[in-house]
Amino acid sequence: MTTVAALKAAVCERVDEIADELVDLSHAVHRFAEPAFEEHRSAAAVAALASRHGLSVRRPVAGLKTAFVAESGSDGPIVAIFAEYDALPGLGHACGHNVIAAAGAGAAIALHALGGRPGRVRLIGSPAEERGGGKIILARAGFLHGVRAAMLIHPNAFETARPHIIAALHLRVRTLGRAAHATLFPERGINALDGLILGLAGLWSIRAGLPHAGQVHGVLVQGGTSPGVIPDRAEAAFLVRAATLAGLTPVADRVLRTLAGGAASVGAGLRVRATAPAYAELRTDPELALAWERNARSLGRQPLLNVPPNRVGSSDLGNVSHLVPTIHPMLAIADGDTVPHTPGFAAAAISDRADRAVLDGAKAMAMTAIDELLQ
Repeated sequence: MTTVAALKAAVCERVDEIADELVDLSHAVHRFAEPAFEEHRSAAAVAALASRHGLSVRRPVAGLKTAFVAESGSDGPIVAIFAEYDALPGLGHACGHNVIAAAGAGAAIALHALGGRPGRVRLIGSPAEERGGGKIILARAGFLHGVRAAMLIHPNAFETARPHIIAALHLRVRTLGRAAHATLFPERGINALDGLILGLAGLWSIRAGLPHAGQVHGVLVQGGTSPGVIPDRAEAAFLVRAATLAGLTPVADRVLRTLAGGAASVGAGLRVRATAPAYAELRTDPELALAWERNARSLGRQPLLNVPPNRVGSSDLGNVSHLVPTIHPMLAIADGDTVPHTPGFAAAAISDRADRAVLDGAKAMAMTAIDELLQ
């Protein structure tokens, strides 16, 4: 009978055998730098590598052109490994999703090499983590049915199996006014930009008092086309966060009431739409996290057991964690001052440390999957 140690040694050896291919994949996805729902070359590259190494690939799936599923094995429990590959507009892979994609592919290929022992692996190519909720769409389409555990690794400036990941809602807000000549007939206009700016000023004043550890971040998307014309519309994008999904609703309500007040003060209307399903907070499975920590340490990594609560983010993997046991380990590819969503982190995502994270992440996920499948 093959021992757990032998199985783990086998997957680590397999990752080493394909190391160059995995690093090449990471660098290719980084170079493509495709934003949410436009990751055509990135998804194709990850799926092609999985297919070339024997996994059965379906693409597209769930009505998403840049989603895919690659599976190995036909019997036994299933471990799902997620691959992300969307980039940030204007910043490229400043969140390091190229590392996630390559590590996920490596873990799935390594497990496939075990020939169906000790169970099944499902590599899920999930687009649009940054703003579209691809995993939520895939879960609704049934791709988590029968899954015993789910995981992905994420690069960061620190190392842990237990990150603080909170709930979030992506909103698009538009104020609607009436255009007029700014000098000749200003009284005939309703300045939509003024209404939005007043709403933004209101948000600034309430931020410190938002309930449920609430946060709100926004950018102005449109504010008019000519300074000589009173703008009849203005638009902004917002990211509203709270500690939990349950707490997200009162925070979002407070934000929208404030924006509505700003619009109403100049006589403008307000339209709001969510651009993605709400992201839930992450529920880290403690047993999976312990297994990950043991396996990561066996590779010489040092995951933190306690992460400062201000080191937070949001992910649609949080929604997955409400359905199946899940972990979202962070692997350090940069020092503490080089954080995600910055140009420096985009550069770090193809550094030697990032390449090492691809390989260590693939090995640790494969070993943790073995622990889970052999329970």
